Amino acid sequence: MLVDTQRRGATRALWTLILGFFLGGVFTVLAEQFLPSSAARTFLTTSVEASVGPFSMDLVALAFTLGPLTLDLNVLTLVGIFLVALVARSWI
Repeated sequence: MLVDTQRRGATRALWTLILGFFLGGVFTVLAEQFLPSSAARTFLTTSVEASVGPFSMDLVALAFTLGPLTLDLNVLTLVGIFLVALVARSWI
């Protein structure tokens, strides 16, 4: 039985990024809640933001707007992606 390893690898990478972003977001919220105001908290929770949008499509029967789509990236997000990648590599 032949398995398409390239498609499986792309799917795994996409899920790793999605779950890593969620885990990094949880880490960021926990750091903002429980760490005292310090240089470490500022370093861990300062993020770089990129956004695109809004994108509007108006068809005759349907109109919708998508966006803005925003990506926040900080140190804890990178840690979350790294941890999910380690688990995905060892378990899957």
